[in-house]
Amino acid sequence: MHTSLFQKKSIHPSILLSTLWVFVLMNMIYADIIGTLRPGYIEMLDQISKELDQLSVLMFSVLMEIPIVMILLSLVLNQKVNRIANLVAVPLSIIWVIYGGLTDPPLSYLFFGSVEVAALLFIGWTAFKWNLKQNG
Repeated sequence: MHTSLFQKKSIHPSILLSTLWVFVLMNMIYADIIGTLRPGYIEMLDQISKELDQLSVLMFSVLMEIPIVMILLSLVLNQKVNRIANLVAVPLSIIWVIYGGLTDPPLSYLFFGSVEVAALLFIGWTAFKWNLKQNG
């Protein structure tokens, strides 16, 4: 009898997409938490906070809201709108991840960011493939 490490299961694409967004969001959160352990982080944060205006903070908030809202939207939107929402949210989130690592990122951020981008690419592929399967 052949046993496999992974058992092939049929998971509805909307559940898979939502779960992947949770995975991405958890990595984003932990990248930020682990980043606070970097020497000089508090001083750097103090300096940055003095330079940020409310519009910049709002922009960061909107970009961070994308993976949060996609957890819910992946479950409740119909297939066509779901596909479009995911295919728009993925590149925006990838840009957000890359932008967050532009200024001297610690190795931990590079690790988490790589995992996030890989998961985001899988989300895009899953959303795209789901549509093709249903309409093909």
